[in-house]
Amino acid sequence: MGEFIVDADVLASARFGTSQLAETVGALGMLEHPQPMPWHRPWRQQHLGEFQARLRDDPIATAILAHAFSRTWTADFLTIPPAGPGLDLGEELAELESLSDHQIRADLEQVRTPLPADLSASGLAATVAQLLRWVWTHTIAPTWERRERVLRADVVSRTSRLSTHGWSGVLDDMRPGMRWLGQGRLQINTHPYPPRDIRGRDLTFLAAHCGNGWITWRLPEPARYGAVYPVTGIFANTPRAAPDPLARLLGAARATVLIRAATPVSTSALVAVTAMPLSTVGSHLRILLDAGLLQRRRSGRQVLYWWTDSARDLVAGANQ
Repeated sequence: MGEFIVDADVLASARFGTSQLAETVGALGMLEHPQPMPWHRPWRQQHLGEFQARLRDDPIATAILAHAFSRTWTADFLTIPPAGPGLDLGEELAELESLSDHQIRADLEQVRTPLPADLSASGLAATVAQLLRWVWTHTIAPTWERRERVLRADVVSRTSRLSTHGWSGVLDDMRPGMRWLGQGRLQINTHPYPPRDIRGRDLTFLAAHCGNGWITWRLPEPARYGAVYPVTGIFANTPRAAPDPLARLLGAARATVLIRAATPVSTSALVAVTAMPLSTVGSHLRILLDAGLLQRRRSGRQVLYWWTDSARDLVAGANQ
């Protein structure tokens, strides 16, 4: 299994945050993946045609993408962690754009070989950066404010859990294959990679809208390491207001939570989009679960809630 070897200093300085580059790479992965998570499908369908048209006009970018992702590895040039908090996409892309064609090809060869003739071209880093800027501008920027609220709500929730549950309580459900093993060992995935000693390095955990997430690092010195982990919530369709009969039956706040759960949504996402306290959202979810109006399922580090058939019938009846 893949492991990070850490010490107390690494954990003491580790931070949770967000990254516009990670969000963009996550979106790129969803567009490339033919079978995304169910809650990602409407978003993917909305943007897929335009994305494919963009690639038809850029054969080099198409060749790069064909070699940038595999089941167990993502090309390192796409997984550079941010050098600090609060950077915009342009600032994060500066490191990628500084890479040589030789480095881009070497990273791609680590994912899949042989490389096609198209990748003998020059300016590969610029091609990647242009594609990422396109994905950001056309598929993320219009909803970034709402996306960021969901991400930051998750960061706040996880930071709070750290103080009460320790690292095992925070990391064990962060992303598939990740768990705290104790004695300075953090399992980062289940793949048969050798342990990596990151004592004395920076470690960051980045919330992003993505599939299962990925491990991220920047080498050589000064080395930075991290993990991108998935949240959900932004991909639920913007819900209509709760119908008056439903609000009278359940109460306005509880009806709002129910309406927001028409498609799978996490507790942190509900907190972000409703502006209700975490304890209030949790209470409403428990009551709706007990009433048989919601079902739930764990997905990686999160528990997702969505309508049962009874809820669907109830909302349909209230709208008549």
